[in-house]
This record gives sequence, structure tokens and C-alpha cells, in this order.
Amino acid sequence: MQVEGYQHRHAGHCESGVMSALLSHQGLELSEPLAFGLSSALVFAHFPFVRVGGVPLTSYRMPPGHIIKGLERSLGVRITRRRYRDPARGMRELDELLDAGRPVGLQTSVYWLPYFPPDMRFHFNAHNLIIFGREGDDYLVSDPVVEHPQRIARADLEKARFVRGPFAPRGLIYFPTDVPQSVDLTHAVPRAIRRTLNINTRLPLPVVGLPAIRRMAKTLREMPRRHPDPRYQRLYVGSIVRMQEEIGTGGGGFRFIQGAFLQQAGHALGDERLHAAAEAMIAAGDQWRQFALRGARLVKAKQPTAQGFAELADELLACAEVERKAFEALRSTL
Repeated sequence: MQVEGYQHRHAGHCESGVMSALLSHQGLELSEPLAFGLSSALVFAHFPFVRVGGVPLTSYRMPPGHIIKGLERSLGVRITRRRYRDPARGMRELDELLDAGRPVGLQTSVYWLPYFPPDMRFHFNAHNLIIFGREGDDYLVSDPVVEHPQRIARADLEKARFVRGPFAPRGLIYFPTDVPQSVDLTHAVPRAIRRTLNINTRLPLPVVGLPAIRRMAKTLREMPRRHPDPRYQRLYVGSIVRMQEEIGTGGGGFRFIQGAFLQQAGHALGDERLHAAAEAMIAAGDQWRQFALRGARLVKAKQPTAQGFAELADELLACAEVERKAFEALRSTL
């Protein structure tokens, strides 16, 4: 049995891809870039006081769940969410929703999804996917970051839904229950852009937005003096690059999705300023990719040098400058 009419969509990022597919199935055709941009999900954040694997946490988009909440606010959709203490009840209610003909969004752990190659599994508990049917003891999976639909055994899915640790899903399922049939982009796009600008340029916090990028560049420049251990140096830079290029689409990837959002909004609204802002945002994505390339070379070097860290810090400051120009271009559209 599978939900009638459901179509798998390949996307760049799990949460925006899931929301695009669920809302489109409900009659509100919404591309992944629009889902990402209208929820104001773009950000840079670096938390020296939050440690993951012994190094500070770096993020290139808003926290898990933000896109779902952002679309509720931006589009007026209503999303029903359920979490469970009892795995058996969580699996039973998932079956009931599927029997009722409803595709269901789930939060899961990447580590326990057997269709991922072993070297791509890691303990990240905020991966989103859609279950759109079941056959025997297997569930049909629409995972946006995988090209084709997959199957997963009931026991594996239950383990992925009820894993413990940071961002523990606690069996979270979600699905739209009230969806408008159209979106007034004339109002929704400026509101989303204004929120993105406020988050990245106006928050009085040195760990978010442009100040956070410049602060991390300073840390990199001082790294050989303050942390002379080459192992820690590689771990620190490797974490930044890994979070940028491997986790959740990557920092450069999110800039490209935001650029696509601006392009689509520009076409829909006939606003050339949005196209110019899109080009600036794509340039920011390109610069982040250059930073990642230089960072990867430093990690692989036999002995990271002070000169290498200085060059990496300069590359990061270039990211801040290109991103500043992109936000200025965004501001000019309001």
C-alpha cells in the first residue's frame, strides 16, 4: 500500500525538501528554494561555548525544525506534530495515518538508516524524511537527499525514530492539516527577506551572522599560538569544513538554495532587484566553497603552519565581505 498520488522529490536539503513535498502533495505547489527562503532559514552561527566532539559548534542554517515553523508563520499552514514516549504507540499511529492515505514527515537518526552508505552514517538525529506507504514489514521512504524512493524494515525505522542523544527525535511525526491553495508572494517574500536580514545583520550577538564569521576568522589566525596541538587544530578546522560541506547540504549549498529562492521570487514578482540579490548570494556560496577547499588542504597538510592559518582566516574574511554585499543587495529589495 502506498499513498495515492504521492510523488518523490529529490532535494538539496532534508527539511526544506520534506516540506516542499508534503505541501505540494496537499495542493500547494512549493519548490524547495521557496520553502527554504520563505522560512528565513539562512544564517551563520559559531558557538565557542557549545562543544560537539570537543570543538565548537558551527552552523550555516537555522536549527532543526525552524523551516517547518517558519512556513507555518509565513504561509499560514497548520502542521500537526506528535512525539511519543512509547515506540509501539508511535509506530501504530504512523500505520494509522498511512492507512488513512496521508504521507507523514518523520525526524530520524541518519546513523540507523540502512540505505545510507556506511561511511555516510553518523550520529545526527535531526534528519527529515517522508514515509508514504508500507508493504508487509517494510516502509516506503521518500528521503529528499536520495535520488529514488527507498525501503526500510520496521525494526530499523523504529530504531531511527527513537534513538537517544542530542536532537533526539522522540518518534516525531508531522503532517500538514490546513494548507492554503496559493501563496501571496507579494507580501511573503519581503517579510522573509526582512527576517533573514534581522537574524544575520542586526542581532546583538557575536556568535550569529557577520560578527560571528569575523570572530571565527580571528580565532583561526590565533590558532597556532593559542592551540599549538596539531591534532586539535585539524579537528577544529575539519569540523568547520565538515559542517559546511557534509552536514545538511552545507554552508555553500544553503547560499545556493537562497539564491535560487531569490531567482524564483524575482521571476514571480517581476523584480530585477531580486535577480541581482540572487547573483550576490550565489557569489557568497562560491566564496564559501573556496574557504572549504583551503580548509581541507590545511587539514591534510603534514604540519599546519601559522601562514596556512593566516591565509585561511583571510579567506574567511573574504566570505564575510561577500556575504555582507549579498545582504546589502537583499536590503535594496525592500
